[in-house]
Amino acid sequence: MTSETTVANAAPEPPIPDPPKGLRGHPWLTLLTVAIGVTMVALDGTIVAIANPVIAEDLHASLADAQWITNGYLLALAVSLITAGKLGDRFGHRQTFLIGVVGFAASSAAIALSGTVTLLVVFRVLQGLFGALLMPAALGLLRATFPAEKLNMAIGIWGMVIGASTAGGPIIGGLLVEHVNWQSVFYINVPVGVLALVCGLAILKDHRAEKAPKSFDIPGIALLSGAMFCLIWAVIKSGEWQWGDSRTLLFLGLAVVCFAAFAFWETRTSEPLLPLRMFRSVPLSAGTVLMVLMAFGFMGGIFFVTFYLQNVHGMSPVDSGLHLLPLTAMMIVASPLAGVLITKLGPRIPLVVAMLITSVSMFGASTLDVDSSTAEMSLWFGLLGLGLAPVMVGATEVIVGNAPIELSGVAGGLQQASMQVGGSIGTAALGAVMAAKVDDDLPGSWQRAGLPPMSGQQLDQASKAVEVGKAPVTKDMKPELVEKITGVAHDTFVSGMGVAFTVAGVVSLLAAVVAAFTKRGDNAEAGAGAAHI
Repeated sequence: MTSETTVANAAPEPPIPDPPKGLRGHPWLTLLTVAIGVTMVALDGTIVAIANPVIAEDLHASLADAQWITNGYLLALAVSLITAGKLGDRFGHRQTFLIGVVGFAASSAAIALSGTVTLLVVFRVLQGLFGALLMPAALGLLRATFPAEKLNMAIGIWGMVIGASTAGGPIIGGLLVEHVNWQSVFYINVPVGVLALVCGLAILKDHRAEKAPKSFDIPGIALLSGAMFCLIWAVIKSGEWQWGDSRTLLFLGLAVVCFAAFAFWETRTSEPLLPLRMFRSVPLSAGTVLMVLMAFGFMGGIFFVTFYLQNVHGMSPVDSGLHLLPLTAMMIVASPLAGVLITKLGPRIPLVVAMLITSVSMFGASTLDVDSSTAEMSLWFGLLGLGLAPVMVGATEVIVGNAPIELSGVAGGLQQASMQVGGSIGTAALGAVMAAKVDDDLPGSWQRAGLPPMSGQQLDQASKAVEVGKAPVTKDMKPELVEKITGVAHDTFVSGMGVAFTVAGVVSLLAAVVAAFTKRGDNAEAGAGAAHI
């Protein structure tokens, strides 16, 4: 035992603060307030996907324009999360959260009022920027408000809200688009934002760390933002450009250069944006990698499920959302329980077991075929929710709890950025796996079925349709030919989806290994206990 450890152990226990009087700073009411705010951000990550086809038709948008409705939001969110966390550490998480709430609700209303797709994309980018202010600030407020023994439970409920909102997006979006209009998908954020603002003004209490940053690392912000932009841009465009294209490689190379320059600069400036000393903590580094790998498998794998349900099984958006309820319900139930378990056992064992369960669910989902029953789907989707819940809770606690209290906002931004990067890379990488499998299988399956031969251009067009589970048929085709082509298309898609889920399962196994290096936050006590429950 080192002398520093001896001194630390001999230090007197900090006094327990008095319970908060009234609403201001009440821990559970603080949790309720931040949960209302982050619901908007998490919901908008998936709810808009259902509305995109209707928006594109109403505003006469091209496919590329429609993709930017989603990509603009995710790009802005991923690029600015860590910087937004730094803003919270500098000016206070309460102020940052409230500004994020107002900006997110206002930009949502502006999107609904947009008459052109260009304006809509611009306001989606603004929405992503304001969303980035919300997420790290929410974690910073929880860290400062809850005592250590209650923090995992609070993060568990916070993770439950994010998981339920993300998974519930397609259901809510489907209902609103089918029964109201696409604008309602964005207008819904206005009353939610007003509620979060009113609660925030009445309940949230600002907590400033003694060592809070006093200045901004402008070069660091520019370099990190540039690196994140180049990385996510390359990932987003890889489906159009292909991974080996010179443009994709150029942006990936620029990302590497910017990350290297950022790392060099951070060792030279007095108040760095993201102090690299944070990564001397093996648990924090492991938690960050774990979030990337978890999101890679989850978001990358679940990306194909909506196509599988809607295009292969012919479900409506609402029905497909309802079929994902086992995933949502299990995350809602398991997240708070995971918080209790992690508090008692520490994060290592629950996280390893959770990633093993996630891996099993991925391998199980790889066996789904054209005729799989609802019960079979529910089994693997429910198991996936059971595996994901402890990771959302535990990895968040590991990252935020192992960071100094004055960097809790940056740590919260790092946690969210890791998830966004992992999800973007997972969706693109598994999409490439799907495309390669379809390209390999479709020509042979087409020929064996005795279908009319296709030219190279026709085969390329057919492959793109099959990659999303659609059959390349036309209205003038005979019914028996349509049936045969549909069978080949769906079988080929399911085969590709099986390979993609298998890769996601392997990545989840790797994540289980990484989870073995996590442990309870060394600095959890520093921020917790600001309020007594």
